[in-house]
Amino acid sequence: MADLTRNAVDVLPAGMLQEQLTAGRPLRVKLGIDPTTPDIHLGHTVVLEKLREFQQAGHQVVLIVGDFTARVGDPSGRSAQRPMPSPEEIEANATTYQEQAFKLLDRERTEVRFNSEWLRMAPEELLGLLAQTTVARLIERDDFQKRLAAGAPIAALELLYPLLQGYDSVAVEADVELGGTDQKFNLLFGRDLQSAYGQKPQSIMTLPILVGTDGTQKMSKSLGNYIGVTEAPEEMFGKAMRVPDEAMPDYYRLVLGAEPSPEATANEAKRALARRIVERFHDAPAAQAAEEHFNRLFVERQAPDEVDELGLGPYLGENGDLVHLPLLMAGAFEISSSEARRLIQQGGAKLDGETIPSDTLDLAPEALDGRVLQIGKRRFRRLRGGV
Repeated sequence: MADLTRNAVDVLPAGMLQEQLTAGRPLRVKLGIDPTTPDIHLGHTVVLEKLREFQQAGHQVVLIVGDFTARVGDPSGRSAQRPMPSPEEIEANATTYQEQAFKLLDRERTEVRFNSEWLRMAPEELLGLLAQTTVARLIERDDFQKRLAAGAPIAALELLYPLLQGYDSVAVEADVELGGTDQKFNLLFGRDLQSAYGQKPQSIMTLPILVGTDGTQKMSKSLGNYIGVTEAPEEMFGKAMRVPDEAMPDYYRLVLGAEPSPEATANEAKRALARRIVERFHDAPAAQAAEEHFNRLFVERQAPDEVDELGLGPYLGENGDLVHLPLLMAGAFEISSSEARRLIQQGGAKLDGETIPSDTLDLAPEALDGRVLQIGKRRFRRLRGGV
C-alpha cells in the first residue's frame, strides 16, 4: 500500500483503495491522455510512472487515448477554451503518444482503448448521458468559477468534458483512476457517472504537477519549459541543467523516485539528475556523450564570456505572453525576419547551445530570460526579460 500511494496528493474516498487492494483481485486502473500535442514530456511521466507501479503490482492498466475528448478540450487549469487540433493532428499524435508511453509501460500488459469507441454515441444515448447531471454541478469546478468571476466566456462544449471523461470510466469499468491534481474534479465526476449507470464507483488518485524548467509554471510545450521523452540526449541534458536549484528535490522525487545525494553540491546533483534522465529514455553512453557536449559548450566556454544583452520588451506579443522568435532574431542580429525563420527551420538557431526545434516560432518570455541566443559560430545575445 505504501509503495502505490507514494507521492500521491489525494487518495479518495479515504480507505477505499486499501479495501480494493486487499480484495484479492487485479484492479482495472485507468489513465486517460488526450493527444492534443505530438509529445509526451516529463510532466506526463509522473502519472505514467504511477500507472507502471500498479502494473508491476499485478493490476490491469487501461490507457485511454482520448481521440474523441481531444476534439472537445479539457478545461482543467485553463483560463480560456483550448484551441482544437485537427482530426489529422489528433490521429498522428495518438500514434506517437502510445509509442512514447511504452517507454514506461509494458506494452504487452497494457490495455489501450480509444474513447471514440463509445463516445460516438447515438443521440438518444447522448441525451441519457446529459440527463445524469446539472449545469450547477458542472460549473462547480474552480476553473469555471474563476472565469465567471472574471466575466470570461465558457463554451458549452467545455461543459461536456467531465461527462465524457467520466463516461470513459463507465465504458471500461474502472476500479481506480489516476490523474494530476488539476484533474480532481473530472476524476470525482467519473464516480458520479458510474453510480448513475449502476456501477461501483472508482477510487481516485491524484499526483503532483511537475513544474517546468523555469521552476515556476506547469511543464508545458507551449511555454517552452518542457523536457520531451523523445528529445535528443544533448537537448534533454541541457534542459535538465536549467532546472532551478529549488525545484531539484521535486524532479528527483517525481521523475526519478529518489532523493538528491546530501553530499553533492547543487551542480553535481543537477548533473546526476540530467544523466539519469537521459539514461532512462536513451542509455548510459548517450548520457555520457550528452554531458561531454554540455561541457564543450559551457564548461570549456566556446561561447564568449561577455555577451551583449538584449531586452525582450520590444518583442513581446500583444498580450505580452509570447515572443515571436523570427522578429527577435531580426532585431538581435540585424537580419530579416524571413532569414531568421529560415535559420530556425534549418536548425541554424540555438538557445544555450541547443538547436531550436524547426517548428518553434514562439516562446514565452519566461522560457527565454537569461538564455543565450546564437546564430552561426560567433553571434550571440543574452536575453533579458522585463526590459
